[in-house]
Amino acid sequence: LDMFSELKFPVPWGHVAAKAWGPSGGHPVLCLHGWLDNANTFDKLIPLLPKGYYYVAMDFSGHGLSSHRPAGAPYHFLDYVIDVRRVAAALQWRRFTLMGHSMGNFSVFYFFPYCFISPQFCFLYPEMVDKLVLLENLGFLLAPEDTEAWLESKRVVIDRLLSLEAKQQTPKARSPEAALERLLEANRHLTAEGGAVLLQRGATETPAG
Repeated sequence: LDMFSELKFPVPWGHVAAKAWGPSGGHPVLCLHGWLDNANTFDKLIPLLPKGYYYVAMDFSGHGLSSHRPAGAPYHFLDYVIDVRRVAAALQWRRFTLMGHSMGNFSVFYFFPYCFISPQFCFLYPEMVDKLVLLENLGFLLAPEDTEAWLESKRVVIDRLLSLEAKQQTPKARSPEAALERLLEANRHLTAEGGAVLLQRGATETPAG
């Protein structure tokens, strides 16, 4: 476990970097670093942990060797949760152990916008996590009246986003008439006249349509 390998996972704005220790066929453990840290947080800890596991420590976006988000884009904690979901999908991990440190684990669910990462991921995807290891945990509070609605809405957002990214479809070229028809199908409150006005600015002309 003194030896590690570097990993990169593509994301729409660049890549998420990570480092891995142990046999790739071992039980998977995803390690999440703390506030303003990076994957090297785990350099001294991993060699002391049980062998036979596959430890992957990711750099959150804007940290370590991971790409920064585009200028002007905020770093919300839910976006970090989505990064965890992206990495798990890239590794093809259906179930794994999650180990979080500091920012990677602290969670005050009463104030949903400020939920931190590993407990929030477990809350959203309990079927994917077999164990949760929290280093320096500071709390875990729930607002029961909001729980179900929050869970449903956030999972839908994350799953749809990753589904769209996975498809990587190029935009379809259509005739002006077909483009208007498609716009009206997706926006049934629009009139044909209103749709035509929107398409003047909402469509780009190419040789194919």
